[in-house]
Amino acid sequence: MNITVYCGSAPGSRESYAKAAQELGSWLAHEGHTLVYGGGKIGLMGIVADAVLAGGGRAIGVIPGFLRTPGRAYEGLTALYTVNTMAERKARMIELGEAFIALPGGPGTLEEISEVISLCRLGRKQAPCLCYNVDGYYDLLERFFRQMNEQDFLGYSYQEIVRFPRTLEAVAALVGA
Repeated sequence: MNITVYCGSAPGSRESYAKAAQELGSWLAHEGHTLVYGGGKIGLMGIVADAVLAGGGRAIGVIPGFLRTPGRAYEGLTALYTVNTMAERKARMIELGEAFIALPGGPGTLEEISEVISLCRLGRKQAPCLCYNVDGYYDLLERFFRQMNEQDFLGYSYQEIVRFPRTLEAVAALVGA
C-alpha cells in the first residue's frame, strides 16, 4: 500500500516526534508499504524516509523544483518526482496515496492533511486519514473537529473521516495492516 505521510521539515522540540517518525518509517518498511512524502532530507521528513530506506523499504518523494536544493532534497530515494508548484505536489501525493498520515508539523502539514480530509468528506477520495497524535500534538485539532461536529458543521461524525491515534499500534490498526 502507498501511504502518504505529511510531517515537518523541522524535527520539532520533542524527541518523541523524531522517535515516532523513525518508528513509523521502520513499520512502513517492515509491512511492505511504500512511503509517499514531500521528498525532503531534513526534519521529520528525513527521519521517516531514512527509517524506510534503512529497513529496505520504498520511499517516493514529490518535491517542487524550488525546494530541490542540495541538502534539502533527498536524492537517494526510490523515486523523487519534481513538480512546479506546491499545489502540484499536493495533488501528486494525494493521487499516489492510499492512506494518509500526518505526523507533527507546521502549517504545510495541516494544509495537506486538511485537503485530504475535505476530499474524503466530499466523496472524492476514500482512504484512512490519520493525525498521529504523538504526545497530544493534535489534541486541539481533534477538539476542534469535535466542536465542528457538535455545532452541526459536518453532518457526520468526524471520526468517520479523520482519526487521531496515539500509538503506532493504533495507526497500524486504522490503516488496516
